[in-house]
Amino acid sequence: MRNRIFTLSLLALASSGAAAERDHNISIDDYFSIQGMSQLSLSGDGKRAAWVQSHWSKEADKSLKDLWTMTLPQGQPQRLTFSDENERSPTLSADGRYLYFLKAEQRNEGKTAPYNGKAQIFRLTVANGETVPITAVPAGISQFQLQQDHIWYLSKRDHNSEDAFASLRASHSKPNYGHGTVSVNPLYKLDLHNYRTELVLDDNKVVWDFDVSPDGKRVARVTTLDNELVHLEGWSNVEVYDIGNDRNTVLNDTAWRAQAPSPYGWLMQPRWNQAGDQLAFRIDYDGYPGQLFVSQFKPDGSVSKPLDLRRQGDDTLAGSQIAWRGSSDEICYRVANHGRVPLRCTDVGNAKQGKTRTLTQGDYVVGNFQFSHNGKQLALTHNGLEHFYDLYSGKAGKSLSRRTNINPQVDRWQLPQLSVVQWQAADGSTVEGILELPHGYTKADGPLPLVVQIHGGPTAATPYALQHRSYGRSVFPANGWALLSPNYRGSTGYGDKFLVDLIGNEHDIEVADIQAGVDKLIADGIVAADKLAVMGWSNGGYLTNALISTSQRFKAASSGAGVWDQRLQWLLEDTPGHVINYMQGLPWEQPKAYEHGSSLSHAANITTPTLIHMGENDARVPAPHAKGLYRALKQYLNVPTELLIYPGEGHGLSTYQHKQAKMAWDLAWFNHYVLGQAPSK
Repeated sequence: MRNRIFTLSLLALASSGAAAERDHNISIDDYFSIQGMSQLSLSGDGKRAAWVQSHWSKEADKSLKDLWTMTLPQGQPQRLTFSDENERSPTLSADGRYLYFLKAEQRNEGKTAPYNGKAQIFRLTVANGETVPITAVPAGISQFQLQQDHIWYLSKRDHNSEDAFASLRASHSKPNYGHGTVSVNPLYKLDLHNYRTELVLDDNKVVWDFDVSPDGKRVARVTTLDNELVHLEGWSNVEVYDIGNDRNTVLNDTAWRAQAPSPYGWLMQPRWNQAGDQLAFRIDYDGYPGQLFVSQFKPDGSVSKPLDLRRQGDDTLAGSQIAWRGSSDEICYRVANHGRVPLRCTDVGNAKQGKTRTLTQGDYVVGNFQFSHNGKQLALTHNGLEHFYDLYSGKAGKSLSRRTNINPQVDRWQLPQLSVVQWQAADGSTVEGILELPHGYTKADGPLPLVVQIHGGPTAATPYALQHRSYGRSVFPANGWALLSPNYRGSTGYGDKFLVDLIGNEHDIEVADIQAGVDKLIADGIVAADKLAVMGWSNGGYLTNALISTSQRFKAASSGAGVWDQRLQWLLEDTPGHVINYMQGLPWEQPKAYEHGSSLSHAANITTPTLIHMGENDARVPAPHAKGLYRALKQYLNVPTELLIYPGEGHGLSTYQHKQAKMAWDLAWFNHYVLGQAPSK
């Protein structure tokens, strides 16, 4: 890393600058001009922010990440790193002088830490950019927490289980075994005065997240006994280790296992309040509302029954991040609510819930957020209707001000017209979606061709915000299409009933919701009934398959990482609780549900020309689904199809070339089969 600092001019925020003329039509290539903002950190005094900023490199064929910072409230963003090691987990010191972060760097032959290609903690002096490694752990570091003059971190080591066949596995080491060796995470404490390191806890556990109480006396962890993701899904624990008494307590899990609507929940984000006597943590479920618990720790070491926070209105907890606001008793969290993502704070004391207030009024879509140590200053990232994620800050509870404009090129884009539309489902329920229309379009221009772009999850929602994604948003409106992103039954932010209505009703209720939305746009004269296309990724791919197997109205489809057979999905995916929840049981318990919920069972109805995308190494929706769909269409049904398997990719596409190829193929496929245009050469 070169020790230099780069300053970005805030062109669009300059008080003397005139508003830019919107004269640029959005293209596929514009996607690769977008810089992202994530992993926000705020210094304890609230005077400096830092974040990870990503940018695309065609030469590297991937998105690169660097560290940026700025003084608040009105400093200039400064780029701090210029390497290709993709720095992460930035954490500012209380006074903002130092920035600590993780980076995996390899030098020479890469045999010796800290330059052996394993992640280490580095410290950057903000004033001059000087950067030094402060750990040299051969196995690398997975997570760390800065606390005054100490750093707590998790490392890695292999642990061999001691069962009856352990010695036999050791004697025959050539095969890869399904279990037996686990990468566990011992916890260490690094003194920043003398740089001595001590082992705090090593009990052969896999640690997915941790938090040390501000007084350094207790460690909260989310643990499992195996690295396989399925263990986190339903066999994880919240544990609290009392360092002084060398005593570990596993919190009673009745509230989020036996009493939960599903035992397959994802525990995450244990977070202590500043007094160290309340522990908050999150759990999410596929198909059911997530929960936020707060446990009270008494002076004698006993733990109260966890308080399950009540949510207001149609709120669904969104994302994993939770945080206590300074020394207050307010626990703060993001929620999904009708396409918005506001920041809420709830007062909790003595295991009782108090008032809830909203810190972001209006159409906020909040990403990361951080409070100053005293809780009076708030910084967050927000994706607006005319910009991508940018930094906002100000006094907590007051109006926040925009501090950055990291994508000034967007000020010249001819943006799509965004609106929230509503319609009635077949059963009378109200359903919403995000509608994008071409820049400058009026109804007098006549009906438009339509792309139905379906979000994944399905326990998620399309936000009411500007997006230019490889899944279709912005590009199609820029090319004269209407685009509807329906938040169908099972989506978050529309109340618990709306969310759980999908359980046991996949391939039915949400399909009808989407079809009703299309009918509404046709009836309103916005969309041409004979020019319809459908696309989606993950659960959006599953629903694309469902729509084309139950309807012939779509002239073209793009199915990305979509489930084709529910039995195959349970057999192969890394989080099978998802299928069990929606099918309401295991394959041998609910064979009819698995059959009906599989588009394979309805394949004979498919006539829609279908483009199929899949990552070669997708563990969430493995590639055999795409190959099975392709075989059915190509070999047996004689339906026009094209299969794109992206080498080395997982559940999402990550390389420049792959994303560009997907967007180009989708546009060309729809233009050809819906609009009758010849494919470009």
